Amino acid sequence: VEAAAACRILERLEERGHLDAMLARYSTLRQYLPGFMTLPFQAAAGNEVFLQAVEILRALDAGTRGPLTTEDPHGFVPADWRPYLVKDGKLDRPIWEISLAFAVRNALRAGGLFLPKSRDHVSFWSLVHDDRSWQNSRAQAYQGLGLPLDAESFLGQLTASFEAAARAAANGFARNHFATVHNGRLKLKRADALPIPRELWQLRETFQASYPRVRIEDLLQDVDEWCGFTRAFQPLAGYSSSVKDQKRALLAALIAHGTNLGLAAMSQSVDMLTADALQDISRWFLREATLKAANTILVDFHHSLSFSRIWGDGSRSSSDGQRFAVQRDSLLSSFYPRYFGYYDRALALYTHTSDLHSVYATQAISCAPREARYVLRGILDNDSTLVIREHTSDTHGFTEHLFGLCALLGIAFMPRLKDLSDQVLSRVDRSTDYGPLQPLLRNVIDVGILAEQWDQLVRLAASLKDRTAPADVVMQRLANAPAADRLATALTQLGRLVKTIHILRYIHEEPLRQAIQLQLNRGEFRHTLAKSIFFANQGEFRTGDYEEIMNKASCLSLLSNAVLIWNTVRMSRIAKQLRDTGHDVANEDLARVSPLAHAHVIPNGSYFQSPRRRAEISPEPVLA
Repeated sequence: VEAAAACRILERLEERGHLDAMLARYSTLRQYLPGFMTLPFQAAAGNEVFLQAVEILRALDAGTRGPLTTEDPHGFVPADWRPYLVKDGKLDRPIWEISLAFAVRNALRAGGLFLPKSRDHVSFWSLVHDDRSWQNSRAQAYQGLGLPLDAESFLGQLTASFEAAARAAANGFARNHFATVHNGRLKLKRADALPIPRELWQLRETFQASYPRVRIEDLLQDVDEWCGFTRAFQPLAGYSSSVKDQKRALLAALIAHGTNLGLAAMSQSVDMLTADALQDISRWFLREATLKAANTILVDFHHSLSFSRIWGDGSRSSSDGQRFAVQRDSLLSSFYPRYFGYYDRALALYTHTSDLHSVYATQAISCAPREARYVLRGILDNDSTLVIREHTSDTHGFTEHLFGLCALLGIAFMPRLKDLSDQVLSRVDRSTDYGPLQPLLRNVIDVGILAEQWDQLVRLAASLKDRTAPADVVMQRLANAPAADRLATALTQLGRLVKTIHILRYIHEEPLRQAIQLQLNRGEFRHTLAKSIFFANQGEFRTGDYEEIMNKASCLSLLSNAVLIWNTVRMSRIAKQLRDTGHDVANEDLARVSPLAHAHVIPNGSYFQSPRRRAEISPEPVLA
């Protein structure tokens, strides 16, 4: 009997477990849904049924109509739930209402429904240049993007790149120690990790041992003395200062947010500075615009240091998300069982790190969506002197749409794909024989739709480049676009071809693999530094407010960039001393010594206890 009962429970769980879980949350949903449904939705063609259903729900909430009947729209109810929808000839309201909530959410994401005055949920074609502005700026946009007016020329260039990559990969398998084709599938022979020679470990240890211990507040004062990043923090209009040492209070507030210590705890860790004074400074000085401007000053100053050229020229970057636990309800938080189990929520700080190790973009995002949605936003919102021409990410940071948009924007997108063997590769011409690559090139690109949508593709790219369209919103709309959407389909076709070229180069060119891995390692070094700095409250966010979270995230990036500058200045002196004393220190080895070492940086304790002394050393002459 018990076994039969258990089987019935399991059967019900399998059949309607998701529905039962949602019905259990129905009362919670009702706290928010009536207000949400009062928003002024508008519908794109073919989506009017959602507006009809919303009007019905409004009438139900107002008590101006009777129960739901089978004549009311219910095609949006999931197929698995429909057997339970009708009871006594009427629709079950909780099931219908929950289904409508999901349907409206999905329609907003895909653009079927929109809000005319919203930033994120306007009509897709309201995001990009309208017809009049596009006609006026069209020629200039093509020129600015470096794209030909006709699709055939662009496709000719891409096809030539594909042919070169395919021939090189096919001819190189005999000497390829990384990949081969076995039984019609791509097979990797070994991992693409970078080896670390013993001499490099020793060089890293030499630099780490040479750094003097420094408190975080002294480090910030040194860096501000060199580049003046605090000048970016201008108060809002109407500010009247009651704080005696304003700069000291400002730096204390930056440390309080960037270490996750909080303003109250900071006031107990520094003399003659109250929590009210720190709150006052934070309210008037620390906001998105000023924090971004201060970080830009730091990134630009580091870019100007001649020693920074050891690592690159500032044209390559990577992006990755770092997960943090959240102890409060937040629109950003979501469950992330892989790292935080099934009961704790988390969010991600998504940062863009240049080849110079500087963080030039920071976003607080949910762990739920693919990170690829946020890649372009960080690159295109960059106001620093870095000009990003190449960008890499891990598998979570790629989609075929992103490959296509990067190609249109003149950015070489070079992700490291974990599931490389499972990727479907594409060709332009079905009849061409590519030797050992034949079984891999299973897809044929539809060049016709690319030619058809060429002007709209360039219109979209131009709207992204000049920030008319928010990149993260565009990426979300494209990801949720229906299969019949011609623009999204054309972008997918373009992305598949560009992705194929990248994969063919990746499996054939060892220097490319090493460059990608080296850049991704720089992002990992930065994560380690961030974890060390963001030490308080066990590194967990104790607020769910988006503005507070972003303030902490931006201050954390600021502290990271300050450590980077301080270390870089020291490294240039240490390298000179090593060479002056007869040590052979090659630039190639220095390039793999991270300037984000942090064992010597003290982020905790009591702050501003010692009298201010001027920086012991000055940075080298900056580049013109």
